[in-house]
Amino acid sequence: MANNYGPPAGSAEENFGLLLKKDFMGHRDEMIISSKAGYHMWDGPYGEWGSRKYLISSCDQSLKRMGLDYVDIFYSHRPDPNTPLEETMGALDSLVRQGKALYVGLSNYDPIQTQKAIEILNKLGTPCLIHQPKYSMLVRDPENGLLDVLEKNGVGCIPFSPLAQGLLTGKYLGGIPSDSRAAKDSGFLQKDEVTPEVIGKIQSLNELAQKRGQTLAQMALAWLLKNPVITSVLVGASSVSQLKDSLKSTQNTQFDDAEINKIEEILN
Repeated sequence: MANNYGPPAGSAEENFGLLLKKDFMGHRDEMIISSKAGYHMWDGPYGEWGSRKYLISSCDQSLKRMGLDYVDIFYSHRPDPNTPLEETMGALDSLVRQGKALYVGLSNYDPIQTQKAIEILNKLGTPCLIHQPKYSMLVRDPENGLLDVLEKNGVGCIPFSPLAQGLLTGKYLGGIPSDSRAAKDSGFLQKDEVTPEVIGKIQSLNELAQKRGQTLAQMALAWLLKNPVITSVLVGASSVSQLKDSLKSTQNTQFDDAEINKIEEILN
């Protein structure tokens, strides 16, 4: 969850709050509920990024929309190039001390920013619990130092977009379906990203997944979960059947050397 998820911004939290109140409030203490702030939410100089005013105001608004007294994790959604990191981390620390969040996390911070943020939070007495980067078989940026930083500091990792906006599912094996994300004029996955080369790669990955007794999506999730640094993955399931399919990935997260080498051969 994040404050600006919608459209319109804030509606995802509002809808979650309605469902929580109606069906799940009796299970609140069994749930880990998180939100983030960092992207544009309202106009003016304090409507995005990482200032103390924005983060604390955002958390207050998020709690009100969801009907909660606290969230389990509150994230800085992205680093702010114009606000000292000490201020951003200080705001997260304040939210914990005020009882509005139990733990804090980071998202979209590079390795150097992450290391510095972890050090600041440790000094404040509110350790960084987890980092949320974009990471999948097709997006490997966290391997360029971030995972090492997290492992060294004992910080968890929960990748978002683990299926690369649907590319690592069976949807694009035959090209771009008319009802897919890539077929739309706007969105995070564009038509020009679904090239013949990419389709060839996912077809080869799918063949390997079948040999493992998994769907492509299950193998893609298992490939992330095989790394002990990975705490969990964020799966954007749009149906119960999709969620059940994804959960089956946990039944086999072991890859032998031949499989690992084959995956790297396909992707490189």
